[in-house]
Parts: sequence; structure tokens; C-alpha cells
Amino acid sequence: MNLTGDPVPIDVLILSNGPGEVMTWVRPVVRALRSQFSPEAFALRISVVLSPCPHASGREAEVLKGFPEVNRVQGPDAFWPFLLWGKTERNWDWHGTGAVVFLGGEQFFAVAVGKRLGYKIVTYAEWMPRWLRWIDGCGVTQESAVLNAPVRFRAKVRVVGDLIAEAQVLDPATQAIEPALGLPLGAELVGLLPGSKSVKLSLLMPLGMAIADRLHRIRPQTQLVIPVAPTLTLAEISRYADPASNPYFEAVGGCQATLMEPEAELPYLATANGARVLLWSRVPAYDLLAQCQLCITTVGANTAELASLAVPMLVLLPTQQLDLMRAWDGIPGLLANLPFLGTGFAKLINAWVLERGLGLRAWPNIWAGCEIVPEWVGHILPQPAGDRIAGLLDNPTELDKMRAALKQVRGVPGAAQRLAALVQLVLE
Repeated sequence: MNLTGDPVPIDVLILSNGPGEVMTWVRPVVRALRSQFSPEAFALRISVVLSPCPHASGREAEVLKGFPEVNRVQGPDAFWPFLLWGKTERNWDWHGTGAVVFLGGEQFFAVAVGKRLGYKIVTYAEWMPRWLRWIDGCGVTQESAVLNAPVRFRAKVRVVGDLIAEAQVLDPATQAIEPALGLPLGAELVGLLPGSKSVKLSLLMPLGMAIADRLHRIRPQTQLVIPVAPTLTLAEISRYADPASNPYFEAVGGCQATLMEPEAELPYLATANGARVLLWSRVPAYDLLAQCQLCITTVGANTAELASLAVPMLVLLPTQQLDLMRAWDGIPGLLANLPFLGTGFAKLINAWVLERGLGLRAWPNIWAGCEIVPEWVGHILPQPAGDRIAGLLDNPTELDKMRAALKQVRGVPGAAQRLAALVQLVLE
């Protein structure tokens, strides 16, 4: 409190960018900040500003406005005037005391904005703390990241843990999920996580529908369900299962599926052969995922979230369309995303990388240093993929081994609260 006994007004400005960061980083941190800063002592105002992201859907700002902990949101279209001149779209005012917290995008943005506002600066870094001379604190996932920092700045770096591990505690399952799906108790559930970015959806949706069709023939008791990303509408996700709107459909031997929206049931995608893939829009879908026997996914934050929930998974990386793989870091990523020339660079880079091997790409495998969940990289087609998934479901011992290994490598919950405590510490 201040001298008058009123709560101290404090601004926390969060900088973020893409759909994964919004859901797995921002969401747990804003909850933790509300818990960390007592309303009796602090009048905390949380604002989120999004920077442009090539993988964004355009609906991230809308999702953020649905977070009850967030007071103000500015979308990526107004980012550059804010970064360059400090001008927000709605002429926001700022309290005298505050902190800028980096949770996605370019870390330097936090330095530039924090210095302009005269606020403390806190960043979150998975592997490499940056700009330590100019920031006040950095939360990292593990001790090795501290050792990456110059010795004279290590006092600013604190191990907080992996924010994605908060999936274990944010929304734990409290009851059976089958009734909400319209299924009998004990139904065999398989999650299909095609991602939220166009480059992944273009391949994983038609392939996933064809896999569902194959499983319907050889294992009809299996029910597939897609937890729809909050940045996607049902109409958008269904377009990727339509050859008329997805030019990459044939490359993976895709199966067309039609969106069905019955009044009293969950919406679903239906194939001509009778397979149904349920569409689950409740966000986040951790209660659903936690009760899946197996999930089919691709590389990305999905693998970390599933690992945190100890859900067995098969990680697919189809290589049929090399020009689609453009999510590389550094110079390769810049070349692959150049206008006009990017497609050619992407094909060359991906062919070169695949020839030499991708290494481990799923987060739990990276953490473990070995393949504890299967990664399938190559020319993936529906029939062998469906048969391999059926084989895993027929082998509960193998699935149990995966669960046990995932529990060993997943992060310890509490990273969001520790990062919120770091924000309070630098403000004090």
C-alpha cells in the first residue's frame, strides 16, 4: 500500500506473439500474477501487446480478451507504431510503476518498450537469455540456461521451470469426459492434434481424416477427437479437409471430410465411409487430452503439453511437401520465408536437413535425450499410419512405458508462479 493506505497502482505489460505462446505461456502467467499481487496491496493492471508472427491466425487478440485476468489487449496490426513511438491504438495511459514481461516474439522488443516506459524488464527464455545488460530479470527453464549467461550477469537469471508444464495443474480432469463427448464410459479415445498453423494443418488435416477412415475400418471402437485451437473456427479447420480448398490434399493421400453440426451433439467431421472425428472447442482441452489413450500430433508445443499430461503420442512429420517446412530458426528460417524466393530455399534447406537427419524434434525426446515417444519422419501415408496406430492401441504395455517415461521427463509445475514472483521481486 502507499501512504494513503490505498493499493499501489502497478502496470504489467506482457509482450507476446503467436497462438502457442498465448495459450501455454501467457495464460498461466496472467493467472499467477493475479495470485502473486495481493489486491489489498496492489492495484494491478495487466495489458498484453502482440507483435506480428508469421504463424499467427489473427484471432490471438480475441482469445486474450477472453482471459478474465487481462485488462487490455492490443493486436499485432498496431505493434510497430507502439514499438517505434510508444503510441497505442487506443491511447493507453500508464502508471508510474510497472514491468514489461517478455513472453514470445523478439526479446529486444521488451528492452525497447521497457526503457521507453521507464519500467522494469523481465524476460522468459527457454534456452538462451539475451540482452542481460539491459534487463532486470530473466526466468529460464533449467540450470543449463543459466550457464549460457555471462558470469557477470548470472545474478539476474533465475530458474523458474517450463511454463508448458503448467498443463498439469491449470485444468485438471475432475470427471469422466465421455458423457460430454456423447460416448459410453471407457470408450477408446485418440486425440488428433494437427496444430494451429496453416503449414501444419495443410498436411495433418487431410492425412488425419484418412487415418480416421482407416481406423474406422480396422478398429471401429476407436473414436478420434480434435481439440480445436482457440485461434481457429470450425469452418476454417474443416477447409483443410476439403481438396477444393487445400492444394496439398493429394500429397498425403487425404480423405475428404464434411463438417456436421447437429443441434444436440458435438460437431464432427464425417468421411464418406462413415468415420466421425469429433470437434472439441472447450479451451484448454487438457481434461480431454488427459483421458486419451493416445494422441497423434506433429512437432511443436503440442508435444510438450502432452508430455506434461503424460499422454502417449505418435509424432508425425510428413515430408511429402518440402516447401511447406519453413519453421527453422536463424538464417535458414529467414531464407525459407523470403517473398518469391522462399519456396525454393525451403525445398533446398529441407532436402539438405532430411538427408542428414533431423535429430530429435519432439520436446519430450529432446528433454530425455532419446526417443521415448515415436517420431515418424518421412513419406507418411494413411494406411501404414493407421495400422501403426492400431498396433500401439493393441499394446497397452508399450503405452504404459511411454506414460512412465513422460512422467520422468516432464517439468515440475509452478513455473508461472515463480516467474510472477520474479516480476514482483524486480519491482521491489
